[in-house]
Amino acid sequence: MSAPERIPPRSLTATTEPTAVSAAPAASAASADGVLALLTEGELTVRGRIREASNGVLFCTVAYEGRRADCVYKPVAGERPLWDFPDGTLAEREVAAYAVSEATGWGLVPPTVLRDGPYGPGMVQQWIEPDPYAPELLALVDEDEPGDGWKAVGRAQVDEHRTALLVHADDVRLRRLAVLDAVINNGDRKGGHLLPAPGGRLHAIDHGVTFHVDDKLRTLLWGWAGEPLPAEAEAVLTALDGSLAPGAPLAARLTDLITAPELDALRARVRHLRTTARHPHPPTDWPAIPWPPI
Repeated sequence: MSAPERIPPRSLTATTEPTAVSAAPAASAASADGVLALLTEGELTVRGRIREASNGVLFCTVAYEGRRADCVYKPVAGERPLWDFPDGTLAEREVAAYAVSEATGWGLVPPTVLRDGPYGPGMVQQWIEPDPYAPELLALVDEDEPGDGWKAVGRAQVDEHRTALLVHADDVRLRRLAVLDAVINNGDRKGGHLLPAPGGRLHAIDHGVTFHVDDKLRTLLWGWAGEPLPAEAEAVLTALDGSLAPGAPLAARLTDLITAPELDALRARVRHLRTTARHPHPPTDWPAIPWPPI
């Protein structure tokens, strides 16, 4: 690719800098349980505000039984009303997205819990510090084709006199995330929500606008649109279908987080993906890419 421009990472402004995390990122069920206990039971201390977020987002530390970690706290009281989502439900949707992510086995969403905090109930999620040296996942290129190792999203207006091709990496982690987004009906998959961590793991954040009964899928990850799903994804969807059966533990957990019609719509999306065995196409009656895209 000639003249590549790296899409800038998510810009976060807080009154204090993130500190070292003593609770390592979840790599197993045991470590995930430890992080969840820390997030749920620990003393939550607000350190600053992430000013560029569209809703109230606070940077915090949490401490419990000698362990300490940085985290994000999104109080329900800080949620801005949306015309198409019930008020005060975004925190529950974030936790539901984590539950579904864990059920896939891909571990794409950082550990996320519902709990009380200094400003009332809200979502608390493990802070992920991106790897500044990770290979780029999104780029703008002055070409008509994406080039090897990349997938085209579409043309983007760079300035008044120039357009460029927006591309994303042909990366198995992004492809898994594209499947997860289709499952949870993510209406806001922006570039700044992709956090590559040291060691090669990819995390995805900001899942408040999910699980709607209507098709709301908006994402930058359209590069595989219409292509057959990988065998791995088909196996995950088959297992997820069973996990969503009435009475199954995942289904029981989700009944506390989303409505019954939303749970039924989730089951229908999983079945549809299994039937078509293909990545979905962009919608024709709804913006396919979120704004702003980063």
